[in-house]
Amino acid sequence: MEKRFEIENKRLGEKALELKKRLENDPSARTDPMEYMPGMERINSDIMSKVKSGMDEFDPLSYSAKDVKAALERQNCTINDFMALLSPAAEPFLEQMAERASRETSKHFGNTVYLFTPLYIANYCENYCVYCGFNCYNDIKRMKLGIEQIEKEMQVIARSGMEEILILTGESRAMSDVKYIGEACKLARKYFRMVGLEIYPVNTDEYRYLHECGADYVTVFQETYDINMYGELHLLGHKRVWPYRFDAQERALMGGMRGVAFSALLGLADFRKDALATGLHAYYIQRKYPHAEISLSCPRLRPIINNDKIDPHDVHERQLCQILCAYRIFLPFAGITVSSRESASFRNGIVKIAATKISAGVSTGIGDHENKYEGTHLDDTGDEQFEINDNRSLKKMYDDIGDEGLQPVLNDYLYV
Repeated sequence: MEKRFEIENKRLGEKALELKKRLENDPSARTDPMEYMPGMERINSDIMSKVKSGMDEFDPLSYSAKDVKAALERQNCTINDFMALLSPAAEPFLEQMAERASRETSKHFGNTVYLFTPLYIANYCENYCVYCGFNCYNDIKRMKLGIEQIEKEMQVIARSGMEEILILTGESRAMSDVKYIGEACKLARKYFRMVGLEIYPVNTDEYRYLHECGADYVTVFQETYDINMYGELHLLGHKRVWPYRFDAQERALMGGMRGVAFSALLGLADFRKDALATGLHAYYIQRKYPHAEISLSCPRLRPIINNDKIDPHDVHERQLCQILCAYRIFLPFAGITVSSRESASFRNGIVKIAATKISAGVSTGIGDHENKYEGTHLDDTGDEQFEINDNRSLKKMYDDIGDEGLQPVLNDYLYV
């Protein structure tokens, strides 16, 4: 494991510290990341094998400038063209890629940019993911909002004018069970027109229940599609099971969700292969479920509590822009989200090229929207998952988007 993923925990109990060290240093102490745990639903799908096959075939260094030019000239981008656009050979063509991506974005989305905000309702977690601030061995202040607290947070957010919310939890069924999340969805439906979920993966019947409670779409970060690296980074918990996580979006659609979102956390492994796998995953889901609303995002690693040295290894803004442009050219109809992990200047630029949705008024802590939105000082809050880079409020974001000549949109979906 690379040094940038080490976390110092000063107040772990002796037994917990012993287990932590054993998991880190002894691979035989870890379960097989491809082996399902009890209660995990298996579905009959060939999408996983197709994505893995595409990753195995992808050699980023095998593409030339000629391949990139051909990809940019072709009207419909093939999988091989997508690979060429993700390769190092495409880096000198970033301006041409941006021009093509901008045309595709304008053609399919006009000049609109959608706004949403995340709401973290709990930060308890049962997984040991060494790069994440919520991981079960990281010494942070844990908190779970009660139903009244959730509603108060939602009221504060709704008063700002926001109409789309993304509900998030740490990955702990014990502390944030499906019923608890469902109650949060029911409350969200009272205050918002669009409700998303970013929670631990669940089974089809549970996704169906959450949809009935009011959830519209589900976001799942695969983190990395590199199975070997995945096993090195996810040492304990249900999240360690790679295939169950991979199939989450398909189970969500089988459960009636209207949309699903895909992402790798760039910087954990070979970012070009992770970007390819993310795009292919979305592509094959779109072909199998043509009614589904598909979106992608490209988050990079951010510093966390007890480890400010975590860094998006080798993934700089030019590489990030290249990936986003390649996504837009390959999947012109897909939504693309750029989160507050990125700087204000980058987000201001990328919405004119490839991105269609950005977050505003963001907090990754628990129970502190009243602090952030209305200036009320509250001590009873939980620690954040990671540090954000763009702290702009909804009003500031709304105004800045308008200043760029774009149309900010809070919601374009109505239930009838």
